[in-house]
Amino acid sequence: MTAGEGVGLLAPPPVRPKGGRARGTALRSAGALLAFLLLVLAVLASLAIGSKAIPAGDVVRLLLHPDNSDAAHVIHDLRVPRTLLGIGVGACLALAGALMQALTRNPLADPGILGVEAGAVIAIAAAIGLFGLQDLGGLVWFSFAGSAAAAVVVYLIGSSGRSGATPVRLALAGTAVSAALASATQAIALTDPEAFKQYRYWGTGALSGHDMTVVTRTVPFMVVGLIVAMSLGNSLNALALGDDAGRALGVRPGRTRVLGVIAVTLLCGAATAAVGPIGFVGLVVAQAARLAVGQDNRWVLLYSVLLGPVLLLVSDIVGRLVLWPAELEAGVVTAFVGMPVFLALVRRRRIAQL
Repeated sequence: MTAGEGVGLLAPPPVRPKGGRARGTALRSAGALLAFLLLVLAVLASLAIGSKAIPAGDVVRLLLHPDNSDAAHVIHDLRVPRTLLGIGVGACLALAGALMQALTRNPLADPGILGVEAGAVIAIAAAIGLFGLQDLGGLVWFSFAGSAAAAVVVYLIGSSGRSGATPVRLALAGTAVSAALASATQAIALTDPEAFKQYRYWGTGALSGHDMTVVTRTVPFMVVGLIVAMSLGNSLNALALGDDAGRALGVRPGRTRVLGVIAVTLLCGAATAAVGPIGFVGLVVAQAARLAVGQDNRWVLLYSVLLGPVLLLVSDIVGRLVLWPAELEAGVVTAFVGMPVFLALVRRRRIAQL
């Protein structure tokens, strides 16, 4: 890392007077409550909006008192699993992005940009094509292994050379590795088109077409990853001051980084195994959280958990409407939202280095 890379978006949390700290905490708490309310509205909209619109009042009534109506079937069998996956996957990807940015001090870090999702995808494709696996319980382990391996490869490539692992170099390495893995994945998929019918849809990053089995199989891994990640807020704040200062504050840098890698692997692996690759959620949400609350990673992680599902659910809702009665997958919508943000951040980094 070059000098000055930690300055700016990922600078250490500033030290404020006690009065200012109390006001800041109150404002951040109010913001977290607002984010939670936005999440509730997004969940309600996800259950109500679609090819068959259902009034919000009927949604609440049928959730509490289901009957044999068509609306009850649509809500419980189709939209509830879809919405639960949107909540879980959105929280996982956003939290993984915030965690990766804090660990690498790289504002461009995102599971999709750094190749983590592409590693999970090719591992799952290989499991299907080479070993004939179709059960999600087995595929999720391949997803974890692929995520971890891709992260290591991207870091080794991005850190080679005299300038080291700068944010832009890591982003370029991740993009190159992702492109190579995507090509290899398509080659594997072509070996057995029949076996990969469902995979091709899954590979677009869609919340629809999944039942509660997918939710129950992946949620335990998501929950463990969320717990591990949320426990690292104080440690990440200490490490933002440097490893030596972190040790002086009682933090073990090596342990924190290992736990962070484990959390990212669990979060990305479970999310990708559940619905396929969905990019830019981590990048967009983590940056929005930092703009809202500053550099205190405890609050950044909390806001990411709340805002990630909002972005993914809203993207899924937009996808249901723009091509109605057909649908556009959520992963396509998030790419339209995230790509301008990514390009703006890259341009900002280059200008800052001139």
